[in-house]
Amino acid sequence: MSGSTPELAQRIAEEGAWVPQVRAEMARVVVGQDNLVEKLLIGLLTNGHVLLEGVPGLAKTLAVKALAGTLSVNFKRLQFTPDLLPADLLGTLIFNPREGEFTPKLGPIFANLILADEVNRSPAKVQSALLEAMQEKQVTLGDTTYKLPDPFLVLATQNPIDQEGTYQLPEAQLDRFLLKVRVDYPTKAEERQILDLMSTSAPKLTTEAIIDGAAVIRARHLVNEIYVDGSIKDYIVDIISATRQPDTIKPGWKNLIRAGASPRGTINLTLASKALAFLKGRAYVTPQDIKDLSYDILRHRILLSYEAEAEGVTTEAIIDGILAKLPVP
Repeated sequence: MSGSTPELAQRIAEEGAWVPQVRAEMARVVVGQDNLVEKLLIGLLTNGHVLLEGVPGLAKTLAVKALAGTLSVNFKRLQFTPDLLPADLLGTLIFNPREGEFTPKLGPIFANLILADEVNRSPAKVQSALLEAMQEKQVTLGDTTYKLPDPFLVLATQNPIDQEGTYQLPEAQLDRFLLKVRVDYPTKAEERQILDLMSTSAPKLTTEAIIDGAAVIRARHLVNEIYVDGSIKDYIVDIISATRQPDTIKPGWKNLIRAGASPRGTINLTLASKALAFLKGRAYVTPQDIKDLSYDILRHRILLSYEAEAEGVTTEAIIDGILAKLPVP
């Protein structure tokens, strides 16, 4: 169990010293939403893109901007609208008549941290333009491919698809997101704090830079070294397999699921659990880490049938049943 040695634990403590500082700095701006902050940090540590879903006004955009403020990296906010074009995102080639050749004009996607605000308000052609950037970390203009900076992370927000003026995200793009996080309403006590903080015409909602991109990359290297026991790897595979063969969990569930999670779900659940262990100062993954992350990893990878929607069955209910049925190592 080499990954859980005291030496690695000490290195995690040293390289992760910025984690509580970032949490505290963000807490000055974002009241509550501890789960949201934790999932944003997991995305940062795994180089995985995060999709935030919730009704307007729940601090989704504010949380991303607060995180960006704690990092000394290049940050861009992109407002997605129905008339947005792929060139507005990626850039384009401009003809120079004097030189007689095309020169590239790189778009705002060439930043370390991208806030794709209300990503489901743009049509499919714009959403698909993100795919190469998100998966390959590169953009092609004409016959030339340009590498995106490292780190590169897309943090997207979306309103529920049943609201007016929104588009369903393509399933291929959804699978590129490491996590899909549901953002809920604050508690009454938290909302009172929000009222005290925000009841001014000019609230100071900024955060101070704490770390740079190099520190994030060093932390990512340590996340890769965190130990995952063989029995926990088997547990992860069993969970993913159950989404594809739901009748093994409960008879009749086969008719409720059109498709289960892909191997990308297996990989992402493992990687995210390592990042969660890092955030908690551990050099090893526990079964509880897997349970805690299963919902955010799987809710956008389990495709429900029309029958399930008609019966009011949710992906959360499916995941509940899988976790309750499978033996924990």
